[in-house]
Amino acid sequence: MKNIKPLYIYLTGIVLAIAIFYFISQSTSQTTPSPMSGGSSQMPQDQIHNGIQNPPPGKDNVMASVMQKMEDMKKDVDAHPNDTLKIRQYADFLAEAHQKDKAINYYQKILNINPKRIDILFTVAYLNYVQKNFDEAENYLHKVIAVDKNNVQAYYNLGAIAASKGDKVKAQQIWTKLVMEFPNSPLAPRAKESISQLK
Repeated sequence: MKNIKPLYIYLTGIVLAIAIFYFISQSTSQTTPSPMSGGSSQMPQDQIHNGIQNPPPGKDNVMASVMQKMEDMKKDVDAHPNDTLKIRQYADFLAEAHQKDKAINYYQKILNINPKRIDILFTVAYLNYVQKNFDEAENYLHKVIAVDKNNVQAYYNLGAIAASKGDKVKAQQIWTKLVMEFPNSPLAPRAKESISQLK
């Protein structure tokens, strides 16, 4: 006990006090109205609470916010048509907003500027794959290989596309070749496992 410095005791006490306060405030706020709100669910009208949204964000105001952000990003891209970072951010946003075809169009703009962007080629291949545009996905993976002939991920994905198309023989050939040519790759064990699952 003598070896414990007083500073550590004080710090431990403060941390425990904060934890207890947080736990009590959380448990009471679930069962009783907050004393800050005067027992109602209305937000107080004072300087501290001005600007805080009331009611909390819902479907309508979140959707409006997303649409506004999308519009702002598009304007930014239109104003800077050669800025691949801005185009990428907008394309990513479109992809996350389930507008995959629009996203692909913007990713293609990046590829028009720099056709060797492997990250973009993979992204477009993936978006086509999830839309079951397997031939297009395959096409973009071949473009990856044209840039980097040792890209193991591209070879593995080509096998996955063949399997998704129902061509188990081709999938097995691709994955077997991967295992033989890149035995030390982290994807080699996954390729072996994928081959065993084809049977």
